[in-house]
Amino acid sequence: MIAHPHAMPPDGRHRYAMRVYYEDTDAGGVVYHANYLRYAERARTEALRTVGIPHAEMVERFGVMFMVRRAEVDYLRPARLDDSLVVETEVLALGGATASLRQAVYGPDGLCADITVRLACVRIGAGDHAGARAGIGGNRPGRIPPRWRETLAAMRDAAGHTG
Repeated sequence: MIAHPHAMPPDGRHRYAMRVYYEDTDAGGVVYHANYLRYAERARTEALRTVGIPHAEMVERFGVMFMVRRAEVDYLRPARLDDSLVVETEVLALGGATASLRQAVYGPDGLCADITVRLACVRIGAGDHAGARAGIGGNRPGRIPPRWRETLAAMRDAAGHTG
């Protein structure tokens, strides 16, 4: 069962609004390319929290976490200082220990960056969550816990994806 069905976006796509700050830009006032990955990370964290499956709870209760295995970024147009951005996150596909997401960063002139992220669920400790917080434990594959899997599947299905 989904923890917070009222928080599930009707179309399965979570939207995270943010603003471009001076610290995000290069000398020309354009968002530095690596910052799009930071924006995507924040948006993924907020998406999980919003739909009731926070990452921190997955770590504490199950000793597993999502790690980025692969990220592909297409840069389409620049975002600039003070722009309002929206990062749209959707689940494309889901496996037993993996999830593929699309994260689109929109600015005032349209799509700025299109990011495809493959996440791997990994064990982060041998039952020692103090060690888990430190990121040790060999990063062996781990299954996505049922509540997280069900919620991600519901997001995928609502967005019209079948993988």
